[in-house]
Amino acid sequence: MSKLLIVYGTTDGHTRRIALRIADVAGEYGHTPYVVDAATRPVLARSDADAVIVCAPIRKRRHPRSVVDFVRLNRRLLQHLPTAFFSVSLSVAGGDEKGPRKVVDAFLKETGWHPAMVRLVAGALMYRKYGWLTRRMMQLIAWRAGGDTNTRHNYVYTDWEKLEKDVEEFVLAAVPAPLHEPATLVPA
Repeated sequence: MSKLLIVYGTTDGHTRRIALRIADVAGEYGHTPYVVDAATRPVLARSDADAVIVCAPIRKRRHPRSVVDFVRLNRRLLQHLPTAFFSVSLSVAGGDEKGPRKVVDAFLKETGWHPAMVRLVAGALMYRKYGWLTRRMMQLIAWRAGGDTNTRHNYVYTDWEKLEKDVEEFVLAAVPAPLHEPATLVPA
């Protein structure tokens, strides 16, 4: 089976959920998915993956430092594998792709990485996971945008069907046919 490494960074847990959904879809196509938190600082060897998907949320106009560090540390190998980048942003849910696209472009320039596929994914409003101050700030932002403001609930805006189609497109076009036995990753 082909090994598909899915590396994610997360702030409030939703991007991890997206990474797990990506793994489910890849598994349906006969690939062996490995889901790894970038915070564990994984270092890749050529035998660790046949393809890599990186998922990262945008918070305060940046992707998590752990994801930036992962891409920088492994960029040389990433450039020789089929790769995709899924950037998760609440702004996408509100129809703003221009702002998140600028953040993605800055991330790619900063890391020097050139993935074969880049997708913007609508995130979630995780009121119940935020601290008091963040909850109030996000509520104000949501109110200004005409969004959901009841802080007793979380709101998931991710279009799961679109995400699954994007993953399907990537695994069918870019990921090698299943060949290898699973390998283990060694954290740095």
